[in-house]
Amino acid sequence: MDGVENSAAISQALAEVGPRLKRLRTEQGVTLSALAEATGISKSTLSRLESGQRRPSLELLLPIAQAHQVPLDELVGAPEVGDPRVRLKPRYLHGATVLPLTRHPGPLQTFKMVIPPHRSTPDLCTHEGYEWLYVLAGRLRLVLADRDLVMGAGEAAEFDTRLPHWFGSTGEGPVEVLSLFGRQGERMHVRAKPRARDEDTEGH
Repeated sequence: MDGVENSAAISQALAEVGPRLKRLRTEQGVTLSALAEATGISKSTLSRLESGQRRPSLELLLPIAQAHQVPLDELVGAPEVGDPRVRLKPRYLHGATVLPLTRHPGPLQTFKMVIPPHRSTPDLCTHEGYEWLYVLAGRLRLVLADRDLVMGAGEAAEFDTRLPHWFGSTGEGPVEVLSLFGRQGERMHVRAKPRARDEDTEGH
């Protein structure tokens, strides 16, 4: 009997995914075309998902959750259980405190970084990938190839990490940064229009 009830509950949860996907996309003002571009999933597949004609799978839901920047649980309506707090485990890398914010594996990973004032001497590096930075607080120094920039809170930059690059504090104080990193060189799909100053750093 329990098996039948569980099966019915799963079917009900899956049936609610489509309307939830459409509501979330509509609330964020995202078109099917924009979502298709951000996820690599065709418009027809996305439309069938939203209408319930396509059964949701992890392969489809993960990139959609990443595009909307919401936890996967929010798409499937998983009930809250136990302690709802996310317990972040900080890492320490080259003197900076790094908090991984991404709770599932995938091509894009998100981190919050707190960089101390003494990390202010450029040490440029190159590697495969694509990075998007957003300054939460403080002043960030970004050296990208032959450019040396200072960014304040609320400013963003996007660049190909195959270019020689380094970012850190200006030396005036600590800086808090949100970082999205794609290991395979994926472009970030950021809908907020960058400031004119930042457009020069995007490496388009």
